[in-house]
Formats: sequence, structure tokens, C-alpha cells
Amino acid sequence: MHKQKRFTMIIMAVLLISILAACGQSATNGSSTTPAAGTDTAPAAQESATITYKAANGDVEVPRHPQRVVVLADSYYGYLYSLGIKPIATTNKPFDSIYLKDTTEGVTNLGETPEVEKVLALNPDLIIVWDGDANLDKFAKVAPTVAIKYGQYTYKEQLQEFGKMTGTEDKAKEVATAWESKINEVKPQVQAAVGDKTVSIIQPYAKGVYVMGDSFGRGGEIIYQELGLKGTEMTQKEAIDNGPGYVSISLENVPDFAGDYIFTAPWGGDADKEGTSLYNSSLWKQLPAVKAKHVFNIDPIAYYFNDPISMNAQLDFIVKSLTGK
Repeated sequence: MHKQKRFTMIIMAVLLISILAACGQSATNGSSTTPAAGTDTAPAAQESATITYKAANGDVEVPRHPQRVVVLADSYYGYLYSLGIKPIATTNKPFDSIYLKDTTEGVTNLGETPEVEKVLALNPDLIIVWDGDANLDKFAKVAPTVAIKYGQYTYKEQLQEFGKMTGTEDKAKEVATAWESKINEVKPQVQAAVGDKTVSIIQPYAKGVYVMGDSFGRGGEIIYQELGLKGTEMTQKEAIDNGPGYVSISLENVPDFAGDYIFTAPWGGDADKEGTSLYNSSLWKQLPAVKAKHVFNIDPIAYYFNDPISMNAQLDFIVKSLTGK
């Protein structure tokens, strides 16, 4: 009996040793909770829910992926939409643009001068306003509010800024790449058709005429920057090299600024909404571009914008007008 008991104890000891050896092997194979020297076992950092964006009104903490964006700086509506972010509300101009109105279904039209109460009632999680907006402080108390200074960035830079602001950097790069490809495709055709001839963008208003440069919408970025076409000497000097991107001239000075090709629309912001002061004048009718029927009418609202959606449509019209294709 004594021998049998001793034999049983030996067997149990062997089993215990085997179990301990197996545990040791398991630990060696990576199941140990003790990390090896130099191993980073911290869990992957979760994506922050917000982004600190440097705006014209300072550093603003905005949602990384905003869902309820109100755009009061209407020039930028199309930028957001091109990045896959459909604003829930904006002012009236996008609704009046032939190139943007199809994107505004379900979007609240806040009119020309939005009421603060109506904006706040929409429960936005991001508001985009012009720098100097009188109600900026009121908006900022309710939702992150980003002020943008027009012209601080080129239109290409502005697209990338919106990518940073809304967590859509990859989409912004994708949109920019597609645009560059389109320009590279059509630019040789346009330059071959136009050659050394000059192109102007002219907008009459009640007290004179605006001649647009290469950085104030109306197709100027496309014509002068992207397609590399030339303005007249006076257009280059007064509207491109100097000023805010346009110059105001008197009617009698139009021949000095009018190119061999003219893109035109009435400004529409005053009593002369049809531009009759210019278009009905004998001076206009005697311009070489008018006589040659090299005048192309653009939509005054649709060409106000320089966002990716608007510019793609503008480019199609400009190329067709200058090449006949």
C-alpha cells in the first residue's frame, strides 16, 4: 500500500512538471502579458474628433468630419460640395447659378442677408463666413465658425485648405489631380486656336466697366492662369499685375482693354442690370472682337464662382468658344 501511494505521488509530480513546462512554452510563443524590451504595446491612438484649423479669425476647433455645414461665404459652397460635403444651408447665389443649382436640392436658402436666428435654428456643427462678418461672434457662441478672407489663398490652395478643415485631404488631392489632367488635355488645343491673340473679360455696370484679371472669378483663373492666354497690355498692367484682381474703367477706355476675344456679362449689381450703357454704344459695336463675332456671353452668376464644380463647367464653355469644338 505504501509503495502504491508513493507511485501515485510520483505520477502527479510528473504531470505537474509537464503542465508548468507547457505554460512556459506558451509564454515564449507570445501569450505573455509582459512585453519584450523595446516593444511598443500602447493601443493605436484613436482619430481625434476635432481639428484645430488656422482661420482668418484665429485657431478654431472644428469637427474632423462635419455633418451640418452652413456656408454664408457663398463663393465656397461648391468647394465643400466637390469634397463630398453637402452644406445644409447657404445664401442665394448658389441657387441662382446654372452650374450649382442642381446641387442645392434639400439645401436651405438663407437669402441674400441671412438672419442669425435662422442660421442658429439649423443646429450647424460648422459655419463658414467671410472675414469681418458682423455676426461672427454670435455664430461662434453656438457652433465652430471659420472666417475666410477672400484672396488669401489661390483657388488651388483654397481647395486644399478645405480638405484640411474637413478631414478630406485625400479627396481634395483627387479633385486637384482630375483638374490638372483636364487642363493638360485641352490647353494645347486652345493655345493652337488662339495663338498670340488677346482675350478680355468685361463686365459693364451703371458707372463704368469692370475688366477682370486672373484672380477674381469670372473665368479669369482659367483663361489667364490655366490656359496661359494673354490679355491686352492694359489688362495685364491694371487688372492682373495690380489691384484686387479687376479694374474699373470708363466707357471711353474700353478699346484699350478689349482683346481679340471677349467674354462678357453685365455686372448686374446696380440699375444697369442688362449692361445697355456699354452694349448699345457705338464704341462697343466698333470693337474688332464685336465685328468679328468673337464675343461670348457668360452667365453673371455662374461665373461669379471659382470652385471646382463651377470651373469645370466654365472651362468647357471657354474651350468650346475659343476652339469651336
